[in-house]
Amino acid sequence: MEIKLKYGCNPHQKNAKIEFDDNYLNILNGKPGYINMLDALNSWQLVKKLHEATGKISAASFKHVSPAGAAVAKPLNENFLKSQFLKEKKYSKAAKAYIRARGGDRMSSYGDAAAISSKVDVSLAEYLRKEVSDLIIAPEYESKALEILKKKKNGNYLIIQIDPNYEPSKIEKRDIFGFNLYQDRDTKPITNKIFSKNNIVSKNKSVDNNIKETLITGNIALRYTQSNSVCVAYNGQIIGNGAGQQSRVHCTRLACEKAEKWLLQQHPKVARLNYVDGLSRAAKTNLVDKYLLWDKLSSAEREFLLDNLKEKPELITQKEKQKWLKNFDNLTLCSDAFFPFRDSIDRANKLNVKYISQPGGSIRDENVTNVVDKYNMIMYHTGIRLFRH
Repeated sequence: MEIKLKYGCNPHQKNAKIEFDDNYLNILNGKPGYINMLDALNSWQLVKKLHEATGKISAASFKHVSPAGAAVAKPLNENFLKSQFLKEKKYSKAAKAYIRARGGDRMSSYGDAAAISSKVDVSLAEYLRKEVSDLIIAPEYESKALEILKKKKNGNYLIIQIDPNYEPSKIEKRDIFGFNLYQDRDTKPITNKIFSKNNIVSKNKSVDNNIKETLITGNIALRYTQSNSVCVAYNGQIIGNGAGQQSRVHCTRLACEKAEKWLLQQHPKVARLNYVDGLSRAAKTNLVDKYLLWDKLSSAEREFLLDNLKEKPELITQKEKQKWLKNFDNLTLCSDAFFPFRDSIDRANKLNVKYISQPGGSIRDENVTNVVDKYNMIMYHTGIRLFRH
């Protein structure tokens, strides 16, 4: 089967198409582009594997071939709802999974590819209807949900249905500059087994019984993130993803900065920001970012922020920020490859990370583990590298 695409990675790259055997994939609405399909097919793999590993409905929010967020379905607490500018209401499990995934990095999720492991219902469709998103991929759609989504983007919202039973061949190939590269597909299981106590290398081996689901979420997300990559996960949700960096510590810094922002978005002083009337949620999101970075803003940026608030905000002091971060227990930091130096561990400690997951295998493993022990963290060596290029 062949589907013509709007264009390749860029508008000047014509003759774009996708080919596949049998009727495993259907375009229910809209016309896909090359990048649309890259995001759709990669995000589908993530949610399918996360659902298989946890048994829970899973969702992802993809941008530029990496997850901006990923999560399993869990209750939405009041602080999180406020931080997302959402009023408390009843959402389905499918909607909760996607709201958590998108809310992991709501700025990066703007114009995303949404993926869900379950049937798309009206609850999810109604939520997604109000968000800026380019496409959704799922195994099934309720008729009413499909009707709602077909009205997005003036009727051009891309809706893709994929057969959940589809499995690709064991060998994958790529064409790079006219050369064909082949390799076994990356299918090594990520399950509870790799997070057994036998794989803990730190002195501290006191593990919370519920932490394995979060560690699985983090590692499966890494498998579908452009390397180098490090992510911070919390309560079955990615809250900071550092993707595509050339050094490990830059991945860690980026992931931790995003995670800190996610945590501080739920601070009471942020909830009390009084915006001028008529602002969209996206606009409010940008204002919160500026508010949290007040000390680093130029005078023009501060003026812009104040012009969009009805009253001057009460700033969060550095001491208050550190105190607030300590309210969140069981933060995990997962890495797609080993840590060659202690710098990433030092940065993770500033965020109050408790669990670290990495493949191990560095000549400095002992040095890194000694730093983990100094901070009384718990570290797993999974033995599984998760590079993706």
